Amino acid sequence: MAASLFLALPSMDPHPASAHIAHRDATSLLAELDAGTCTAVDVVTDLLDRIAAIDDPASPIALRSVVAIAPDALAVAQERDRERAAGRLRGPLHGVPVLVKDNIEVRGLPAAAGSLALVDAPATSDAPIVARLRDAGAIVLGATNCSEWANIRSAHSTSGWSALGGLTANPWALDRSAGGSSSGSGAALAAGLAPLAIGTETDGSIVCPAALNGVVGLKPTVGLLPQTGIVPISHSQDTAGPMARTVADVRLLFEVLGGAPLPAVEVRALRVAAVPQWYTGQPATDRCFDAVVARLDGVFGSIGTRPVPAMTPELEADELTVLLTELHDDLARYLADRRPTARVRTLADVVAFNATHAAEELAHFGQDLFEQAVARGGVDDDARSAQQRVRAWARDECLDPALQEFDLLIAPTYAPAWKHDFLLGHPNAGGAVTSPAAVAGYPLLSLPMGLVAGLPVGLTIVGRPHGEATMLAAAAAIERALGLAGMLRPTFAPPGRG
Repeated sequence: MAASLFLALPSMDPHPASAHIAHRDATSLLAELDAGTCTAVDVVTDLLDRIAAIDDPASPIALRSVVAIAPDALAVAQERDRERAAGRLRGPLHGVPVLVKDNIEVRGLPAAAGSLALVDAPATSDAPIVARLRDAGAIVLGATNCSEWANIRSAHSTSGWSALGGLTANPWALDRSAGGSSSGSGAALAAGLAPLAIGTETDGSIVCPAALNGVVGLKPTVGLLPQTGIVPISHSQDTAGPMARTVADVRLLFEVLGGAPLPAVEVRALRVAAVPQWYTGQPATDRCFDAVVARLDGVFGSIGTRPVPAMTPELEADELTVLLTELHDDLARYLADRRPTARVRTLADVVAFNATHAAEELAHFGQDLFEQAVARGGVDDDARSAQQRVRAWARDECLDPALQEFDLLIAPTYAPAWKHDFLLGHPNAGGAVTSPAAVAGYPLLSLPMGLVAGLPVGLTIVGRPHGEATMLAAAAAIERALGLAGMLRPTFAPPGRG
Protein backbone atom coordinates (compact mmCIF):
# COMPACT_ATOMS: atom_id res chain seq x y z
CA MET A 1 0.00 0.00 0.00
CA ALA A 2 1.29 3.44 -0.88
CA ALA A 3 1.81 6.04 1.79
CA SER A 4 1.12 9.67 1.11
CA LEU A 5 1.27 12.95 2.94
CA PHE A 6 -1.04 14.49 0.38
CA LEU A 7 -4.78 14.95 0.54
CA ALA A 8 -7.29 12.74 -1.19
CA LEU A 9 -8.73 14.03 -4.44
CA PRO A 10 -11.88 16.09 -3.83
CA SER A 11 -15.04 13.99 -3.87
CA MET A 12 -18.69 14.83 -4.23
CA ASP A 13 -20.23 15.56 -0.86
CA PRO A 14 -23.08 13.11 -0.11
CA HIS A 15 -25.34 16.00 0.96
CA PRO A 16 -24.49 19.09 -1.12
CA ALA A 17 -27.15 21.21 0.60
CA SER A 18 -25.16 21.12 3.86
CA ALA A 19 -21.65 20.96 2.38
CA HIS A 20 -21.10 24.64 3.21
CA ILE A 21 -21.32 23.91 6.95
CA ALA A 22 -20.01 20.34 7.03
CA HIS A 23 -16.32 21.05 7.53
CA ARG A 24 -16.46 24.47 9.16
CA ASP A 25 -14.23 24.43 12.23
CA ALA A 26 -15.44 25.89 15.52
CA THR A 27 -12.94 28.75 15.44
CA SER A 28 -14.14 30.10 12.08
CA LEU A 29 -17.76 29.37 12.96
CA LEU A 30 -17.46 31.55 16.05
CA ALA A 31 -16.07 34.37 13.90
CA GLU A 32 -19.06 34.10 11.57
CA LEU A 33 -21.50 34.06 14.47
CA ASP A 34 -19.82 37.16 15.88
CA ALA A 35 -19.95 38.88 12.47
CA GLY A 36 -23.63 38.03 12.04
CA THR A 37 -23.09 36.19 8.75
CA CYS A 38 -24.83 33.13 10.20
CA THR A 39 -26.90 32.25 13.25
CA ALA A 40 -26.83 29.33 15.66
CA VAL A 41 -30.27 28.33 14.37
CA ASP A 42 -28.92 28.24 10.80
CA VAL A 43 -26.02 26.06 11.87
CA VAL A 44 -28.07 23.63 13.95
CA THR A 45 -30.77 23.35 11.28
CA ASP A 46 -28.23 22.57 8.57
CA LEU A 47 -26.42 20.01 10.73
CA LEU A 48 -29.66 18.28 11.71
CA ASP A 49 -30.56 18.07 8.02
CA ARG A 50 -27.14 16.58 7.29
CA ILE A 51 -27.50 14.01 10.06
CA ALA A 52 -30.88 12.96 8.70
CA ALA A 53 -29.52 12.74 5.16
CA ILE A 54 -26.35 10.71 5.70
CA ASP A 55 -26.33 9.33 9.26
CA ASP A 56 -29.82 7.95 9.82
CA PRO A 57 -30.06 4.15 9.35
CA ALA A 58 -32.71 4.74 6.67
CA SER A 59 -30.48 7.14 4.70
CA PRO A 60 -28.39 6.05 1.69
CA ILE A 61 -25.11 6.41 3.60
CA ALA A 62 -26.42 5.12 6.97
CA LEU A 63 -23.31 6.19 8.88
CA ARG A 64 -24.95 5.46 12.27
CA SER A 65 -22.64 7.76 14.22
CA VAL A 66 -25.42 9.60 16.10
CA VAL A 67 -27.81 7.59 18.28
CA ALA A 68 -30.03 10.42 19.52
CA ILE A 69 -30.73 14.08 18.79
CA ALA A 70 -31.08 16.45 21.73
CA PRO A 71 -34.78 17.38 21.86
CA ASP A 72 -33.95 20.97 22.83
CA ALA A 73 -31.16 21.59 20.29
CA LEU A 74 -33.11 24.11 18.17
CA ALA A 75 -34.63 25.80 21.21
CA VAL A 76 -31.18 26.25 22.75
CA ALA A 77 -29.88 27.61 19.42
CA GLN A 78 -32.68 30.19 19.40
CA GLU A 79 -31.79 31.16 22.96
CA ARG A 80 -28.11 31.54 22.09
CA ASP A 81 -29.02 33.80 19.15
CA ARG A 82 -31.17 35.99 21.38
CA GLU A 83 -28.36 36.23 23.93
CA ARG A 84 -25.84 37.14 21.25
CA ALA A 85 -28.13 39.83 19.86
CA ALA A 86 -28.40 41.29 23.36
CA GLY A 87 -24.63 41.20 23.85
CA ARG A 88 -24.79 38.50 26.51
CA LEU A 89 -22.31 35.80 25.51
CA ARG A 90 -22.10 32.89 27.91
CA GLY A 91 -18.55 31.90 27.06
CA PRO A 92 -16.04 30.86 24.40
CA LEU A 93 -18.34 28.30 22.71
CA HIS A 94 -21.45 30.47 22.49
CA GLY A 95 -23.68 29.03 19.76
CA VAL A 96 -21.34 26.20 18.71
CA PRO A 97 -22.84 22.69 18.40
CA VAL A 98 -21.15 19.73 20.07
CA LEU A 99 -21.86 16.00 20.04
CA VAL A 100 -21.39 13.94 23.21
CA LYS A 101 -20.57 10.23 23.47
CA ASP A 102 -23.48 8.06 24.58
CA ASN A 103 -21.82 6.98 27.84
CA ILE A 104 -21.90 10.57 29.16
CA GLU A 105 -25.05 11.86 30.86
CA VAL A 106 -26.87 14.63 29.00
CA ARG A 107 -30.37 15.40 30.18
CA GLY A 108 -32.94 14.02 27.76
CA LEU A 109 -30.46 11.69 26.02
CA PRO A 110 -29.92 7.95 26.61
CA ALA A 111 -26.45 7.89 28.23
CA ALA A 112 -26.77 4.14 27.68
CA ALA A 113 -23.20 3.26 26.67
CA GLY A 114 -24.87 1.66 23.66
CA SER A 115 -26.70 -0.91 25.79
CA LEU A 116 -30.42 -1.68 25.75
CA ALA A 117 -30.10 -2.37 29.49
CA LEU A 118 -29.98 1.36 30.23
CA VAL A 119 -32.45 2.81 27.74
CA ASP A 120 -35.28 2.73 30.29
CA ALA A 121 -33.34 5.17 32.49
CA PRO A 122 -32.24 8.10 30.30
CA ALA A 123 -30.21 10.87 31.87
CA THR A 124 -32.18 13.37 33.92
CA SER A 125 -29.25 15.70 34.52
CA ASP A 126 -25.98 16.72 32.90
CA ALA A 127 -22.58 15.31 33.79
CA PRO A 128 -20.29 18.06 35.12
CA ILE A 129 -18.33 18.21 31.85
CA VAL A 130 -21.61 18.71 29.95
CA ALA A 131 -22.58 21.47 32.37
CA ARG A 132 -19.27 23.15 31.55
CA LEU A 133 -20.12 22.97 27.84
CA ARG A 134 -23.49 24.62 28.44
CA ASP A 135 -21.95 27.26 30.71
CA ALA A 136 -19.57 28.11 27.85
CA GLY A 137 -22.54 28.60 25.50
CA ALA A 138 -22.24 25.35 23.55
CA ILE A 139 -25.32 23.65 22.07
CA VAL A 140 -25.50 19.91 22.72
CA LEU A 141 -26.64 18.53 19.38
CA GLY A 142 -26.98 14.87 20.30
CA ALA A 143 -25.34 11.66 21.50
CA THR A 144 -22.84 9.66 19.46
CA ASN A 145 -22.80 5.91 19.04
CA CYS A 146 -20.03 4.02 20.80
CA SER A 147 -18.68 0.52 21.06
CA GLU A 148 -21.10 -1.00 23.54
CA TRP A 149 -19.96 -0.60 27.16
CA ALA A 150 -16.86 1.12 25.73
CA ASN A 151 -15.52 -2.17 24.29
CA ILE A 152 -15.15 -3.92 27.67
CA ARG A 153 -17.94 -6.50 27.19
CA SER A 154 -15.98 -9.02 25.13
CA ALA A 155 -12.45 -9.73 23.98
CA HIS A 156 -13.99 -10.39 20.55
CA SER A 157 -16.09 -7.25 20.24
CA THR A 158 -16.45 -5.28 17.02
CA SER A 159 -15.46 -1.65 17.52
CA GLY A 160 -18.25 0.76 16.69
CA TRP A 161 -21.16 -1.66 17.26
CA SER A 162 -23.80 -1.27 19.93
CA ALA A 163 -27.21 -2.86 20.32
CA LEU A 164 -28.68 0.64 20.63
CA GLY A 165 -27.02 2.25 17.61
CA GLY A 166 -25.91 -0.57 15.35
CA LEU A 167 -22.55 -0.48 13.56
CA THR A 168 -20.92 2.90 12.94
CA ALA A 169 -19.29 3.12 9.52
CA ASN A 170 -16.09 4.95 8.69
CA PRO A 171 -16.91 7.89 6.36
CA TRP A 172 -13.70 7.27 4.42
CA ALA A 173 -14.83 3.76 3.44
CA LEU A 174 -18.19 2.54 4.66
CA ASP A 175 -17.16 -1.08 5.13
CA ARG A 176 -14.23 -0.14 7.37
CA SER A 177 -14.08 0.39 11.13
CA ALA A 178 -14.56 3.78 12.73
CA GLY A 179 -12.48 2.53 15.64
CA GLY A 180 -13.58 2.55 19.21
CA SER A 181 -14.91 3.05 21.60
CA SER A 182 -15.60 6.72 20.75
CA SER A 183 -16.54 5.52 17.27
CA GLY A 184 -19.47 7.82 16.66
CA SER A 185 -17.62 10.92 17.83
CA GLY A 186 -14.76 10.28 15.41
CA ALA A 187 -16.97 9.34 12.45
CA ALA A 188 -19.40 12.24 12.99
CA LEU A 189 -16.56 14.77 13.03
CA ALA A 190 -15.02 13.37 9.87
CA ALA A 191 -18.41 13.35 8.13
CA GLY A 192 -19.04 16.99 9.04
CA LEU A 193 -21.98 16.41 11.38
CA ALA A 194 -20.62 18.77 14.06
CA PRO A 195 -17.46 20.81 14.61
CA LEU A 196 -16.80 19.45 18.12
CA ALA A 197 -17.32 16.18 19.98
CA ILE A 198 -16.57 14.58 23.33
CA GLY A 199 -15.18 11.08 23.66
CA THR A 200 -13.90 8.94 26.52
CA GLU A 201 -10.83 6.74 26.83
CA THR A 202 -9.73 3.91 29.07
CA ASP A 203 -7.08 2.52 26.73
CA GLY A 204 -7.11 3.93 23.19
CA SER A 205 -10.78 4.88 22.90
CA ILE A 206 -10.21 8.51 21.86
CA VAL A 207 -6.97 8.28 19.90
CA CYS A 208 -8.02 5.17 17.93
CA PRO A 209 -11.18 6.66 16.35
CA ALA A 210 -9.37 9.97 15.92
CA ALA A 211 -6.67 8.25 13.88
CA LEU A 212 -8.97 6.01 11.85
CA ASN A 213 -11.33 8.86 10.93
CA GLY A 214 -8.68 11.52 10.27
CA VAL A 215 -9.49 13.88 13.15
CA VAL A 216 -7.78 15.11 16.33
CA GLY A 217 -8.37 13.62 19.77
CA LEU A 218 -6.89 14.39 23.18
CA LYS A 219 -6.96 11.98 26.10
CA PRO A 220 -6.14 14.21 29.10
CA THR A 221 -4.32 13.24 32.27
CA VAL A 222 -6.56 10.92 34.27
CA GLY A 223 -8.29 12.84 37.06
CA LEU A 224 -7.96 16.23 35.41
CA LEU A 225 -11.60 16.23 34.24
CA PRO A 226 -14.50 15.08 36.46
CA GLN A 227 -15.81 11.58 35.72
CA THR A 228 -19.11 11.99 37.55
CA GLY A 229 -22.07 11.19 35.31
CA ILE A 230 -20.06 8.98 32.94
CA VAL A 231 -20.67 5.23 32.68
CA PRO A 232 -17.41 3.82 34.07
CA ILE A 233 -14.97 1.04 33.37
CA SER A 234 -12.02 1.91 35.58
CA HIS A 235 -11.55 4.86 37.91
CA SER A 236 -7.77 4.55 37.53
CA GLN A 237 -7.79 4.79 33.72
CA ASP A 238 -11.05 6.44 32.55
CA THR A 239 -11.22 10.00 31.31
CA ALA A 240 -13.33 12.10 28.95
CA GLY A 241 -11.60 14.21 26.34
CA PRO A 242 -12.10 16.63 23.42
CA MET A 243 -12.21 15.69 19.73
CA ALA A 244 -12.36 17.96 16.67
CA ARG A 245 -11.02 18.38 13.14
CA THR A 246 -8.21 20.78 14.08
CA VAL A 247 -5.75 21.11 16.95
CA ALA A 248 -6.95 24.67 17.62
CA ASP A 249 -10.51 23.43 18.15
CA VAL A 250 -9.36 20.64 20.45
CA ARG A 251 -7.43 23.23 22.47
CA LEU A 252 -10.50 25.50 22.63
CA LEU A 253 -12.72 22.63 23.78
CA PHE A 254 -10.16 21.36 26.28
CA GLU A 255 -9.85 24.79 27.88
CA VAL A 256 -13.62 24.80 28.40
CA LEU A 257 -13.67 21.28 29.82
CA GLY A 258 -10.68 22.01 32.05
CA GLY A 259 -12.01 25.38 33.17
CA ALA A 260 -8.88 27.43 32.44
CA PRO A 261 -6.87 28.80 29.49
CA LEU A 262 -3.61 27.07 28.66
CA PRO A 263 -0.24 28.85 28.73
CA ALA A 264 1.81 29.45 25.60
CA VAL A 265 4.67 27.02 24.94
CA GLU A 266 7.81 27.60 22.85
CA VAL A 267 7.96 24.52 20.65
CA ARG A 268 11.41 25.22 19.21
CA ALA A 269 12.89 24.33 22.59
CA LEU A 270 11.16 20.95 22.84
CA ARG A 271 13.04 17.65 22.74
CA VAL A 272 11.00 15.01 20.92
CA ALA A 273 11.68 11.29 20.47
CA ALA A 274 10.15 8.59 18.30
CA VAL A 275 9.66 5.24 20.05
CA PRO A 276 10.47 2.18 17.87
CA GLN A 277 8.52 -0.22 20.08
CA TRP A 278 5.31 1.69 19.33
CA TYR A 279 5.42 1.39 15.54
CA THR A 280 2.34 -0.32 14.10
CA GLY A 281 4.06 -3.10 12.18
CA GLN A 282 2.10 -2.08 9.08
CA PRO A 283 4.87 -1.04 6.65
CA ALA A 284 3.12 1.79 4.78
CA THR A 285 1.90 3.42 8.00
CA ASP A 286 5.32 3.24 9.59
CA ARG A 287 6.94 4.66 6.43
CA CYS A 288 4.44 7.51 6.49
CA PHE A 289 5.40 8.24 10.10
CA ASP A 290 9.11 8.21 9.27
CA ALA A 291 8.47 10.62 6.38
CA VAL A 292 6.58 12.95 8.74
CA VAL A 293 9.41 12.87 11.27
CA ALA A 294 11.84 13.85 8.52
CA ARG A 295 9.64 16.84 7.65
CA LEU A 296 9.74 18.03 11.26
CA ASP A 297 13.44 18.82 11.19
CA GLY A 298 13.80 22.34 12.58
CA VAL A 299 10.26 22.46 14.03
CA PHE A 300 11.46 21.34 17.47
CA GLY A 301 14.71 21.73 19.35
CA SER A 302 15.67 18.16 18.59
CA ILE A 303 14.10 14.93 17.32
CA GLY A 304 15.66 11.65 18.35
CA THR A 305 14.83 8.01 19.03
CA ARG A 306 14.16 6.54 22.46
CA PRO A 307 13.54 2.81 22.97
CA VAL A 308 11.23 1.74 25.81
CA PRO A 309 10.42 -1.71 27.23
CA ALA A 310 7.48 -3.29 25.44
CA MET A 311 4.37 -4.56 27.20
CA THR A 312 4.50 -8.31 27.85
CA PRO A 313 1.56 -10.76 27.89
CA GLU A 314 1.90 -10.92 31.67
CA LEU A 315 1.55 -7.15 31.96
CA GLU A 316 -1.44 -7.22 29.58
CA ALA A 317 -3.05 -9.73 31.93
CA ASP A 318 -2.33 -7.45 34.88
CA GLU A 319 -3.97 -4.49 33.15
CA LEU A 320 -7.03 -6.60 32.33
CA THR A 321 -7.26 -7.67 35.97
CA VAL A 322 -7.29 -4.02 37.04
CA LEU A 323 -9.94 -3.12 34.46
CA LEU A 324 -12.27 -6.03 35.26
CA THR A 325 -12.10 -5.67 39.03
CA GLU A 326 -12.58 -1.91 38.93
CA LEU A 327 -15.43 -2.38 36.43
CA HIS A 328 -17.13 -4.76 38.85
CA ASP A 329 -17.04 -2.19 41.64
CA ASP A 330 -17.24 1.10 39.76
CA LEU A 331 -20.23 0.11 37.62
CA ALA A 332 -22.20 -1.04 40.68
CA ARG A 333 -21.57 2.31 42.37
CA TYR A 334 -22.58 4.16 39.22
CA LEU A 335 -25.76 2.16 38.66
CA ALA A 336 -26.79 2.62 42.29
CA ASP A 337 -26.93 6.37 41.64
CA ARG A 338 -28.83 5.99 38.39
CA ARG A 339 -32.62 6.36 38.35
CA PRO A 340 -34.31 3.85 40.70
CA THR A 341 -36.38 2.55 37.77
CA ALA A 342 -33.29 1.26 35.97
CA ARG A 343 -33.58 -2.49 35.49
CA VAL A 344 -29.89 -3.19 36.13
CA ARG A 345 -28.10 -2.29 39.35
CA THR A 346 -24.97 -4.48 39.13
CA LEU A 347 -22.74 -5.99 36.48
CA ALA A 348 -24.36 -9.36 37.19
CA ASP A 349 -27.72 -7.75 36.36
CA VAL A 350 -26.30 -6.59 33.02
CA VAL A 351 -25.04 -10.09 32.23
CA ALA A 352 -28.47 -11.52 33.01
CA PHE A 353 -30.21 -8.84 30.93
CA ASN A 354 -27.99 -9.57 27.95
CA ALA A 355 -28.69 -13.31 28.23
CA THR A 356 -32.43 -12.64 28.32
CA HIS A 357 -32.16 -10.30 25.31
CA ALA A 358 -29.56 -12.35 23.46
CA ALA A 359 -31.13 -11.85 20.03
CA GLU A 360 -30.44 -8.11 20.24
CA GLU A 361 -27.43 -7.94 22.57
CA LEU A 362 -25.43 -11.08 21.77
CA ALA A 363 -26.13 -11.43 18.06
CA HIS A 364 -22.53 -10.73 16.98
CA PHE A 365 -20.31 -11.47 19.98
CA GLY A 366 -20.63 -12.52 23.58
CA GLN A 367 -19.94 -11.04 26.99
CA ASP A 368 -16.96 -13.10 28.09
CA LEU A 369 -15.19 -10.21 29.81
CA PHE A 370 -18.32 -9.27 31.74
CA GLU A 371 -18.68 -12.88 32.84
CA GLN A 372 -15.03 -12.96 33.92
CA ALA A 373 -15.51 -9.77 35.93
CA VAL A 374 -18.59 -11.14 37.71
CA ALA A 375 -16.83 -14.43 38.52
CA ARG A 376 -13.63 -12.63 39.58
CA GLY A 377 -15.30 -10.09 41.84
CA GLY A 378 -14.09 -6.65 42.83
CA VAL A 379 -10.77 -5.08 43.75
CA ASP A 380 -8.75 -7.13 46.24
CA ASP A 381 -5.12 -7.61 47.23
CA ASP A 382 -4.35 -9.60 44.07
CA ALA A 383 -5.82 -6.85 41.88
CA ARG A 384 -3.88 -4.19 43.76
CA SER A 385 -0.68 -6.19 43.26
CA ALA A 386 -1.44 -6.48 39.55
CA GLN A 387 -1.88 -2.73 39.37
CA GLN A 388 1.41 -2.13 41.16
CA ARG A 389 3.25 -4.37 38.69
CA VAL A 390 1.77 -2.87 35.54
CA ARG A 391 2.14 0.69 36.83
CA ALA A 392 5.77 0.06 37.73
CA TRP A 393 6.36 -0.94 34.12
CA ALA A 394 4.36 1.95 32.63
CA ARG A 395 5.71 4.71 34.85
CA ASP A 396 9.04 3.63 36.32
CA GLU A 397 10.43 1.60 33.41
CA CYS A 398 8.72 2.98 30.33
CA LEU A 399 7.48 6.57 30.47
CA ASP A 400 9.19 8.44 33.29
CA PRO A 401 12.80 7.72 32.22
CA ALA A 402 11.99 8.60 28.59
CA LEU A 403 10.12 11.77 29.59
CA GLN A 404 13.01 12.91 31.74
CA GLU A 405 15.32 12.69 28.74
CA PHE A 406 12.74 14.08 26.26
CA ASP A 407 9.78 16.42 26.57
CA LEU A 408 7.49 14.41 24.30
CA LEU A 409 7.35 10.94 22.77
CA ILE A 410 5.79 10.26 19.37
CA ALA A 411 4.69 7.23 17.36
CA PRO A 412 2.15 6.20 14.73
CA THR A 413 -1.24 5.61 16.33
CA TYR A 414 -2.82 2.74 14.37
CA ALA A 415 -2.65 1.21 10.92
CA PRO A 416 -5.41 2.31 8.51
CA ALA A 417 -8.99 1.35 9.31
CA TRP A 418 -9.61 -2.38 8.96
CA LYS A 419 -12.73 -3.87 7.42
CA HIS A 420 -15.67 -4.70 9.68
CA ASP A 421 -15.63 -8.31 10.79
CA PHE A 422 -18.17 -9.61 13.30
CA LEU A 423 -16.47 -13.00 13.26
CA LEU A 424 -12.90 -11.94 14.06
CA GLY A 425 -13.66 -8.66 15.84
CA HIS A 426 -10.87 -6.12 16.40
CA PRO A 427 -7.56 -7.09 14.75
CA ASN A 428 -4.20 -6.14 16.20
CA ALA A 429 -3.41 -3.19 13.95
CA GLY A 430 -1.02 -1.11 16.02
CA GLY A 431 -2.02 0.87 19.07
CA ALA A 432 0.99 -0.11 21.19
CA VAL A 433 1.42 3.59 22.00
CA THR A 434 -1.81 3.71 24.03
CA SER A 435 -1.28 1.21 26.86
CA PRO A 436 1.66 2.74 28.77
CA ALA A 437 -0.13 6.09 29.03
CA ALA A 438 -3.43 4.36 29.82
CA VAL A 439 -1.97 2.44 32.73
CA ALA A 440 0.07 5.40 33.98
CA GLY A 441 -2.82 7.86 33.58
CA TYR A 442 -0.69 10.11 31.34
CA PRO A 443 -2.06 12.20 28.44
CA LEU A 444 -2.15 11.24 24.74
CA LEU A 445 -3.01 13.18 21.60
CA SER A 446 -3.55 11.82 18.09
CA LEU A 447 -3.63 14.04 14.99
CA PRO A 448 -3.72 13.20 11.27
CA MET A 449 -0.32 12.63 9.66
CA GLY A 450 -1.43 11.66 6.13
CA LEU A 451 -3.12 9.00 4.05
CA VAL A 452 -2.27 5.39 3.37
CA ALA A 453 -4.11 3.88 0.39
CA GLY A 454 -6.62 6.72 0.67
CA LEU A 455 -7.30 6.14 4.39
CA PRO A 456 -6.16 8.46 7.20
CA VAL A 457 -3.48 7.52 9.69
CA GLY A 458 -2.54 9.33 12.86
CA LEU A 459 0.50 10.40 14.84
CA THR A 460 0.28 10.16 18.63
CA ILE A 461 2.05 12.42 21.10
CA VAL A 462 2.70 11.20 24.65
CA GLY A 463 3.35 13.82 27.30
CA ARG A 464 4.02 14.21 30.97
CA PRO A 465 1.15 14.33 33.48
CA HIS A 466 -0.67 17.66 33.13
CA GLY A 467 1.45 18.42 30.07
CA GLU A 468 -1.49 19.09 27.77
CA ALA A 469 -0.37 22.64 26.93
CA THR A 470 2.98 21.36 25.66
CA MET A 471 1.33 18.54 23.70
CA LEU A 472 -1.21 20.84 22.05
CA ALA A 473 1.48 23.35 21.10
CA ALA A 474 3.57 20.58 19.55
CA ALA A 475 0.53 19.15 17.75
CA ALA A 476 -0.27 22.57 16.29
CA ALA A 477 3.31 22.86 15.04
CA ILE A 478 3.12 19.42 13.40
CA GLU A 479 -0.24 20.29 11.86
CA ARG A 480 1.21 23.48 10.38
CA ALA A 481 4.26 21.67 9.05
CA LEU A 482 2.08 19.10 7.26
CA GLY A 483 -0.56 21.59 6.11
CA LEU A 484 -3.38 19.26 7.21
CA ALA A 485 -5.35 21.51 9.55
CA GLY A 486 -8.98 20.58 8.90
CA MET A 487 -8.18 19.73 5.28
CA LEU A 488 -8.95 15.99 5.15
CA ARG A 489 -12.22 15.19 3.40
CA PRO A 490 -13.70 11.69 3.58
CA THR A 491 -14.67 9.94 0.37
CA PHE A 492 -17.67 7.90 1.65
CA ALA A 493 -16.47 4.98 -0.50
CA PRO A 494 -19.20 2.33 -0.69
CA PRO A 495 -18.64 -1.25 0.52
CA GLY A 496 -16.27 -3.22 -1.66
CA ARG A 497 -14.53 -0.12 -3.02
CA GLY A 498 -12.75 1.23 0.08
